[in-house]
Amino acid sequence: MKAFIGLVAPLALLGCATSNAQTTTDAAQSVEQQVAQVVAPMVETSTRPASYLAAPEPLQKWVDGRAGTGAPVHWIAEGGVYEYPSGKKMFGMIGFDSSTVIWPEEEGGEIIHLTRKTFAYTDPDTGEVLTEYNGNKVAPIAYPYQMITYRLENDRIYGDVEQGVGDKVRIIKADEGIPFEKVGDTYVYNAAVFLDIDLPTGGKYEAWENYDFFFHPEGSLEEPHQMAWQRYGALPSWAGGQPGIVRLLSWRVESHDQFPEEILKWAKESQPNWLKPPASVEEVRTLQKGEGGPGWGD
Repeated sequence: MKAFIGLVAPLALLGCATSNAQTTTDAAQSVEQQVAQVVAPMVETSTRPASYLAAPEPLQKWVDGRAGTGAPVHWIAEGGVYEYPSGKKMFGMIGFDSSTVIWPEEEGGEIIHLTRKTFAYTDPDTGEVLTEYNGNKVAPIAYPYQMITYRLENDRIYGDVEQGVGDKVRIIKADEGIPFEKVGDTYVYNAAVFLDIDLPTGGKYEAWENYDFFFHPEGSLEEPHQMAWQRYGALPSWAGGQPGIVRLLSWRVESHDQFPEEILKWAKESQPNWLKPPASVEEVRTLQKGEGGPGWGD
């Protein structure tokens, strides 16, 4: 406990200087709480796999912030879709992803992030989830899974994304990586994605997406994990297919109880299987074979 004396001694001395017994008791309890706050993270870290303990801090912070430490975490998103170049708001948008992480036991093994994500378009005025627009059916954007493998090279985070089903399973290799910097005590990670994918139809899927993640020190804010996302590209065919801008603000929550009420209601009614991430790589492999399983949806 010698390492903690400098942190708790002033509180202990302050408690002993008063003649009020209750104040002394309260101070002692405060000392215990301070010690617990310092000890708990160290105990948790000491039980982490060797691969985690050997990872550089920027990689630890990225994976911990984005995917949690094992228990499922959820990223809530709210924003809008704008016509380009007029800037007119066409739709609102809500959604979330559910994530977990698998750190390998051995150093140098693959760090695997398992996630599902789903988003819905909403009426720009009422906020009601859209199921129809100008006579066209509107379905949520829904990924039954994404499996992301992380590594740190040349001061950048690389995440190769595996997704799809059947003969459409593909791996999107991270060629550029995610640069990061510290602004004060905050880690800022920037992921700019330039998509140029050949489609089975012979066409192309082209878009630009930009993610800015802000991971503040634990305890500094009520929710220290935040993200801003923008996308420029063609809108869905049901919306006209013209160029558009999507902008979302996102933050992490630790349980369903912390979801905004309207998003949780929509999720429970329409996308209940997305409220948890894939349980394992084996589940992902089942989904890839087109055999369904938890999270595949209706």
